[in-house]
Amino acid sequence: MSEAPAIAVRGLTKRFGNRTVVDHIDLTVQPGRICGFLGPNGSGKTTTLRMICGLLIPDAGEGEVLGLDLLTQRRAIKQQIGYMTQKFGLFSDLSIAENLEFIARVYSLDNRKARVDAALERLGLASRADQLAGKLSGGWKQRLALAAAVLHEPRILLLDEPTAGVDPLARREFWDQIHALSRDGMTVLVSTHYMDEAERCHEIAYIAYGVMLARGTTDEVIAASGLHALEGEGPGADRLAAEIEGRPGVAMAAAFGTSLHVCGSDLAALRAAVVPWTDHIRWTETEPTLEDVFINLMRTATDNSVLEQA
Repeated sequence: MSEAPAIAVRGLTKRFGNRTVVDHIDLTVQPGRICGFLGPNGSGKTTTLRMICGLLIPDAGEGEVLGLDLLTQRRAIKQQIGYMTQKFGLFSDLSIAENLEFIARVYSLDNRKARVDAALERLGLASRADQLAGKLSGGWKQRLALAAAVLHEPRILLLDEPTAGVDPLARREFWDQIHALSRDGMTVLVSTHYMDEAERCHEIAYIAYGVMLARGTTDEVIAASGLHALEGEGPGADRLAAEIEGRPGVAMAAAFGTSLHVCGSDLAALRAAVVPWTDHIRWTETEPTLEDVFINLMRTATDNSVLEQA
């Protein structure tokens, strides 16, 4: 694809006091792609999103967003970005339609009624248009927030843990909407803690304590991890996690239903570690999961906030 990247930032860095929250992050995202941001709490995901959309000024680094200079054209960048924050930020004492009408006025949009009506239909909100936002459940608030974020037809959409606290059906419907926007050419950056959501992204970026530790498609990230996995099935397999995790060659062990999932970087050492249980547990090689990879990365990452406070 010869089209220029929607986002291309290099060396993005942000400090708060003595703490480096984002440490020389490089990120390139092509138009129409969905990129998932993952990492532990306090890892710099939200700060990175806010620098990309122009809300925060980087202490170091450079780049372009939609071909605009990240440092000198922040106002123009903001006009072409939709941002959905973690916390519901619309007016609880206004109806769904009134909230969208307000957003349309903020952006000085033309044909406001037609735009609002179209947004209500697209997000399935038309039948609830007169309902107060403060009376909505988490899933419906999420739909309203998404409608508000894309009302001005941005080219990039930033979503900061958008599905926290909503039920599985609402999450599924939300992601169907995200993929529909992506098919229409919108570029999406989304931070999430849910592994199933990460797997629905075209590509992922794993950030821990300000440092980019993994980048690529789900398959690429898993392959690059160097992890191997065994699955144990048999009587009491799920109760062996604590005992097996402490053995040489085992990075982690976790129960999945009645089976046990065991991971490590050396397959031979992993097989040797489970030998004492081969008489009643059947061990088969399996693929490590994305969750395996991220937990392993999290355990090996250095928490710079602890170091800098010491």
